[in-house]
Amino acid sequence: MKKINLRVLLLLLGIGGIVSCQSPTPASTEKVPASPPPNVIYILTDDLGYGDVGCFGQQTLQTPNIDRLAAEGMIFTQHYAGATVCSPSRASLMTGLHTGHTSVRGNKPDGQLLPDSAITLAEVFKQAGYRTSVLGKWGIGHPPAPDDPARNGFDEAYGYINMWHAHNCFPEFLYENGQKVSLPGNKLPDPNPWLNTRPEGTGISEVKETYASETFTKEEPR
Repeated sequence: MKKINLRVLLLLLGIGGIVSCQSPTPASTEKVPASPPPNVIYILTDDLGYGDVGCFGQQTLQTPNIDRLAAEGMIFTQHYAGATVCSPSRASLMTGLHTGHTSVRGNKPDGQLLPDSAITLAEVFKQAGYRTSVLGKWGIGHPPAPDDPARNGFDEAYGYINMWHAHNCFPEFLYENGQKVSLPGNKLPDPNPWLNTRPEGTGISEVKETYASETFTKEEPR
């Protein structure tokens, strides 16, 4: 039986990051479809303008990988973010709901999270046979549990879970499948003034050796 390697790649880029989804191998008793479902790559970036990538006319900044994806796939020219700030825009993407109907309607106040009853994009893809992974900044509401991506349909997760943690490009740790993974050489100030109001790991590191965004580009779904 041939393997079908399908992938949905959702790029959730705050200060940098990737979300991906990959399908499992079909059962051996099934036939391979003549035209298997496509790979899907979705890029959601905080603070990136329409004209900031080459395939939409940018001539100063170089975005060759994104340009190649556009050249080999499809370009959509009518699209709106779900909100003007990151957390509710991600909630809107994940649920397909207008921001007025989502449980996350702003970066503040605290306590806004996706409910267990929410049907997410990842869960819908899983129902269609895809395997799902998220790389980068999850950042949907505050304060999400370390396993929040898993609770909302993702088989693997690596990166920032809390949006405030993601403000540090050189964090002491990231999360992989709900467990902390140390980033070598990064160190926050001690004492850390941010810990009074924000989650563990938040702040600006005073020792910076491992750039988080580079670890996202090296990470691949397993």
